[in-house]
Amino acid sequence: MELKPNGPQNSITVEQVQAMISNTVKSQLGGGGSYNSRRYVKPYTRRIDKLKMPFVYQPPNFQLFDGKGNPKQHVVHFIRTCNNGGTRGELLVKQFVHSLKRTAFNWYTNLEAESIESWDKMELEFLGRFFNTQCVVSMIDLTQTAEWEEEPVIDYINRWRALSLECKDRLTETSAIEMCINGMSWELHYILKGIKPGSFQELATRAHDMELSIAYNKKKKGLSSEAKKEKKEYYKSDKSSESSTKETLSVTTSSAPIKISVKKKEESKGTSSRFVKKDKPTLKEL
Repeated sequence: MELKPNGPQNSITVEQVQAMISNTVKSQLGGGGSYNSRRYVKPYTRRIDKLKMPFVYQPPNFQLFDGKGNPKQHVVHFIRTCNNGGTRGELLVKQFVHSLKRTAFNWYTNLEAESIESWDKMELEFLGRFFNTQCVVSMIDLTQTAEWEEEPVIDYINRWRALSLECKDRLTETSAIEMCINGMSWELHYILKGIKPGSFQELATRAHDMELSIAYNKKKKGLSSEAKKEKKEYYKSDKSSESSTKETLSVTTSSAPIKISVKKKEESKGTSSRFVKKDKPTLKEL
């Protein structure tokens, strides 16, 4: 391969080389000079920076994105919030920083100066940096979801239904209802398996009514057992008081004859002594 000498059309002057070096340094330093290198330069162009917000614009309350979760959902929320506030198009670029925090905010501040010339470019840069970190719900997750202890059945059905909507596999309503019933307490599971509700509304209504009925029967059973216990204790205390009364009566009846008999003996002794004294002659009588 033969090297051809550079012709006049390909020659570069010293001035051009110096200009190229100067432009490269300026782009790296954000405008040139050590002072400018320490200044923060916005990532969007000056044209966008000069765009004015509507006269009656009120800064909305944005949902904040920290780098975790679903970035696509964040973009949808952000666009809807801006549109509700009366801003569209490239005005979204100026507001996007207000919806970021932590890792996402650090990413924004490190964007190249004046590199964003439209909202589409900002959106592409954002979605190219952050990825969906939410776990995908599978059929295994649904089958392992069960009703918590003392959790109202309506809360369980709503929790299970919300989780099933995030499942990657599509379920028919009939199969979804069967899986939801499998996670309920055994009492509700046994009854609802036989009824086979046709919709989640019917499932929620029947499950709620049965839960109230079961709770009422348990409460009634508890009250009857307490009543039986109190009745038992009453009869037990009544028998003990009756036996103690009999004991006191036997003591008093057994002691009474003894006192009476003693008195009789003493009286008999007294009468006999009088008779003996009368039968014996005195000295005067003699």
